[in-house]
Amino acid sequence: MKNIKTIARKIGLNKELELYGNYIGKINFTDISSNKEGNLVLVTATSPTPFGEGKTTVSLGLLDSLNKLGVNAIASLREPSLGPVFGMKGGATGGGKATVEPSTEINLHFTGDFHAITSANNLLCAAIDNHIHQGNDLKIDPDRILFNRCLDVNDRALKDITIHGKNYERKESFSITAASEIMAIICLAKDYDDLRTKLDKILIAYSLNGKPVFAKDLNVTGAMLALLKNALKPNLVQTAYGNPVIVHGGPFANIAHGCSSYLATSTALKLGDYCITEAGFGSDLGALKFFDIKCRNNNLRPVVTVLVTTIRALKYNGENDLKKGLSNLQAHIDILSNFTKNIIVCLNKFGEDSPEEIEVVKDFVNKQDLPFALSTSYLDGEKGSLDLAKKVLEYKKVSYKEIYNTIDSIEDKIEKIVKDIYKAKKIEYSSESLETIKLIKENKLDGLPICIAKTQYSISDNKNILGYPKDYEVTVKNIKLYNGAGFITVYLGNIITMPGLNKEPNYQKIDLINGEIKGVK
Repeated sequence: MKNIKTIARKIGLNKELELYGNYIGKINFTDISSNKEGNLVLVTATSPTPFGEGKTTVSLGLLDSLNKLGVNAIASLREPSLGPVFGMKGGATGGGKATVEPSTEINLHFTGDFHAITSANNLLCAAIDNHIHQGNDLKIDPDRILFNRCLDVNDRALKDITIHGKNYERKESFSITAASEIMAIICLAKDYDDLRTKLDKILIAYSLNGKPVFAKDLNVTGAMLALLKNALKPNLVQTAYGNPVIVHGGPFANIAHGCSSYLATSTALKLGDYCITEAGFGSDLGALKFFDIKCRNNNLRPVVTVLVTTIRALKYNGENDLKKGLSNLQAHIDILSNFTKNIIVCLNKFGEDSPEEIEVVKDFVNKQDLPFALSTSYLDGEKGSLDLAKKVLEYKKVSYKEIYNTIDSIEDKIEKIVKDIYKAKKIEYSSESLETIKLIKENKLDGLPICIAKTQYSISDNKNILGYPKDYEVTVKNIKLYNGAGFITVYLGNIITMPGLNKEPNYQKIDLINGEIKGVK
């Protein structure tokens, strides 16, 4: 690895860099004066298997290949969560020769952003219960508290707990930190003033007389801002080839919008000619929310979207039949076509993929009149995505459109996504979700985009329905207003915000040996 000062100078940073050791720095974004507007490239994927299909590997490979071609490119990626790191999926720093470094530190504590977000989240929770204990001047209804505690560890025992307060007892639940509204706010805030405004607007509860209660009513925002002061600053690291990567923010792609922070992306666009960013899971979750939530009010417009797929994932969706599984690739092409015409399909090549299988995918993509690229960056590093990089550089004009107006009704916005994009035929609403929609409308808080929370393994709300499902029914189980972050989350099917650990979790492979951490990947 190169000293982080060298990486910073490469993209024009000097005094704006705050050192966190030799290889990690934070960017003081308030000191950046550049008016440059680089080209934004989004990397998304088809429906993944439980092990992921290598979006980050392709993103980093594309970054390295662009730089090898002499292009000033910077990547903007999410921070890993300790839940998957210690659980089943593992880290989120790429793989093979396409990695972001120092990978072990990034996958673990990094610069403490997750800790700061966890602390701010739980301070607000403590303030809520303390306010009730101290007399409850706001008349908060203990049974209608909407903001819950969080922890950055998969711990199913905390999914449902009971809090014993003064003269009351209430149900509480922990979410994993990546699902916290504070995380989403950090990732959508434009500066410290905007962060304060968004924290103030968090809907924490309803009062005994049905009125909304916000975080600002508890006079806790200032203390939360103090905890989040450094967490709002993007983190600068590097690839294995010494190219710049801004790693910042880590919202779940299920419950929240699944993208790196606005500040990470906007900073990269100011400093580079190209910014490579990615959105979590498949296009039905991460990319949809990237366009619909992150881009909508932030003047972010991708010049091209790279749709990553693998033969493994297509076979998985075709019940081990590659040609049958191509329907899932078609589904994601159709989803992206609602937002943009500029799409490149990239096959992330695994070692066991045969030339005949690769040709099947290539022929299918060519018949869609879309460009096809092969990425071998896992094995070949900066040379592995040169074809993809050259195809990306061919796109000059932005293609972007919105799928609805935020002033539309909540039901109309949900229908636009679920029926027009996910191809469902019927939407059932639970009584709880209808009551929540009614409350949101009554308090005139409904003019926000929709964030769908559902399984990542299917376009539908049922993880077992693979390929390209159509004409099925979905159930809206619950609705949650993230008023501070600025979106309404709609829960389809059974989605949990505090996952449990698997039978043989990754933490069993991690150790400290002779002063060096082993097993984090």
